Amino acid sequence: MQRAANSRYDVVARLLHWLVVALVAAQFVIGWTMPDVHRDTRPTGEIAWHLGVGVALLAAMACRVIWRATHRPPADAQPPLLRAVSGLTHFGLYALLVAVPVLGWINASSRAWALTLFGVVPLPALSPSGSSFGHAMGDVHGVLAWVLFGLICLHVAAALYHRFVLNDRVLQRMI
Repeated sequence: MQRAANSRYDVVARLLHWLVVALVAAQFVIGWTMPDVHRDTRPTGEIAWHLGVGVALLAAMACRVIWRATHRPPADAQPPLLRAVSGLTHFGLYALLVAVPVLGWINASSRAWALTLFGVVPLPALSPSGSSFGHAMGDVHGVLAWVLFGLICLHVAAALYHRFVLNDRVLQRMI
């Protein structure tokens, strides 16, 4: 049982995890410092950065979801309750890490803002320009970003709990 808890995620899974961490951290910093978005706001400055990092985050999450679907994680020797809570938390993180950028994309589309992957690959609009649905999804994007932030805090707290209270090697599996 202890040997299974010591096994690590493979290098690609760890790389994708920490890439997503870096992109999410950048998104929150940019999101907190960028100006409010209004009807006539143009996608320049921090807003352009927010859009670009959001597209990169969505691409990283697509890779992560594909990798996770095609590669088994290391064995988890945690008690059933902790394993269930961990599974629900990870599902919520994955869902929000996809949904929040997609909602931002829908909102950007409704504002007729062009999105590109790495400034090269144009992305299709997900809502018509001027769409009231698309504008509303911008509000949902903001609310769910805070839910994501709370879930990330819970995730970090759980990792620290495993490291410093339970003294197991759960945290080291992703380092």
